[in-house]
Amino acid sequence: MSDQKLATVAVRTGIDSDTQYNAVVPPLYLTSTYSFPQLGEVPTYDYSRSGNPTRNTLADALSTLEGGAGGVVTNCGTAAMNLLVSALLGPDDLIVAPHDCYGGTYRLFDTRAKKGDFKVCFVDQTDPQALADAFAQQPKLVWVETPSNPLLRIVDIAELCAAAHQAGALVAVDNTFLSPILQQPLALGADFVVHSTTKYINGHSDVLGGVLIAKTEAHAETLAWWANCIGATGAPFDAYLTLRGLRTLAPRMRMHEENSAKILAYLQQQPLVGTIYHPSQPEHPGHDIALKQQKGFGAMLSFEINGSMAQLETFVRELKCFSLAESLGGTESLICHPSSMTHRAMSDEAQAEAGLKTTLLRLSVGLEDPDDLIADLAQAFALAAKEAV
Repeated sequence: MSDQKLATVAVRTGIDSDTQYNAVVPPLYLTSTYSFPQLGEVPTYDYSRSGNPTRNTLADALSTLEGGAGGVVTNCGTAAMNLLVSALLGPDDLIVAPHDCYGGTYRLFDTRAKKGDFKVCFVDQTDPQALADAFAQQPKLVWVETPSNPLLRIVDIAELCAAAHQAGALVAVDNTFLSPILQQPLALGADFVVHSTTKYINGHSDVLGGVLIAKTEAHAETLAWWANCIGATGAPFDAYLTLRGLRTLAPRMRMHEENSAKILAYLQQQPLVGTIYHPSQPEHPGHDIALKQQKGFGAMLSFEINGSMAQLETFVRELKCFSLAESLGGTESLICHPSSMTHRAMSDEAQAEAGLKTTLLRLSVGLEDPDDLIADLAQAFALAAKEAV
């Protein structure tokens, strides 16, 4: 791993590397194919699905930030997840996943398991006995999401990895909510780390992407082979845009967190706000673990409306500075209703098992002036309060 600080790695990777014209910013390689020097001599790059200089620069930057041996940039976060299970699991292999994971993750694992591609066990990973029972089934892979989406539950990565390894399983951690600036799962014992680079890493809600980073060179080589085999690699232009976003990741994360803390303090005083889910709160079950393994609490928070669905609908409808949309991590603030949006692929029973209520709202706090965000929330709450219960 580089001995440079993370912010420096995010900014400097690829800078001043052009040897042809000495461009400070690395050029974008849009070519689909490359010339062979001569018959029988295979060049470094032959076809852009297999390898591309722009995409590789992004992969190198993200791998360095996470302390990995290598990574594969994919066309979206779901593709990164699919790449991992395609490379590692067969029909008789078991993956243990959190019961409260992102809806798209649940859909992928559940659907492929029903096809017979592998087996899946969804468990409450904050329950030691549930985990022990799952590990007794000798899983091949354990999938971890911390903080979880959308309830921001926290699991002890180091403790879980130790138990999983003892059971003979590999561990992959979805680090999308925090980014490598605030959490580095590989240093805590994980074997793989996954990001939807669409979110904080790109940070501008204008490109899809994902990355899968391996702790060892052997696993990195396996993932690269499979990525080429199944066509999971990302487009060069998307990688170029993501590299541009990456260069401001560290200062963006600081401002996201600052704004989120102010929003949280405001929400704690509102009568229409019920339970708030954010690990910075001392009463949060994962607060002490978060202090130990994270460098910050992040900018995602969820809360339940302490009122009727009509009041929830009015509140969401009247917001002007929070767009009703899926995704997260962009410069703009978003509000999401998980049960009908990001997690609608889960059945009502699965949502209830995960503790996901229809009154839950999730905020991705952006980079607007926090006073404007709070004023917007205040006027929407005021109108919602007038709604008949």
